[in-house]
Amino acid sequence: MLKLFRRSKTRETIERLYGAIVAQARQPAFYTEFSVPDTVEGRLELLMLHIFLVCRRLKGEAEEGRAVSQEVFDAFLDDMDRTMREMGIGDLSVPKKMKKIGQGFYDRTAAYDAALAKPGEDLSEALARNIFARYEGASAPQGAPVATDALAAYVRATAAALATTPTADFARGEVTFPALFAEEK
Repeated sequence: MLKLFRRSKTRETIERLYGAIVAQARQPAFYTEFSVPDTVEGRLELLMLHIFLVCRRLKGEAEEGRAVSQEVFDAFLDDMDRTMREMGIGDLSVPKKMKKIGQGFYDRTAAYDAALAKPGEDLSEALARNIFARYEGASAPQGAPVATDALAAYVRATAAALATTPTADFARGEVTFPALFAEEK
């Protein structure tokens, strides 16, 4: 009976991992150095980008890695659901908005996956389209090519760093992201 009230070790691990992803996505340098809009939408885009990077790393793994990837994605959806409800979005609207977030995540996953698969400017273009140009009233940052190219370099460096991270680290709720950097302006 008491087992029902204990938090599972897996849940704590996923919460720790998800927390590290959220903390990385909230780094101030994204908004100052990379010119990501410091808006709800800009923050959501960065969170989805980092969730994508971790899930991309884990999707090709054995069952344990794929399970961790799914649990991280589920934690993201739970967080989005809870956040919308805290913001006062009505119970009838939340499922529609969640469907939109889920579809948006999968659209970005396809775009970022394709862009990471080949060298070139495709990643910069995908980031510019999703992070800077997608939202009404958003505009490309001053020095947009520099900002998107620097963000693309960060994404490629992150994908490379995560590729060398053992699956066991993720399974323990640990992830280390590379230092943020931006090109000289």
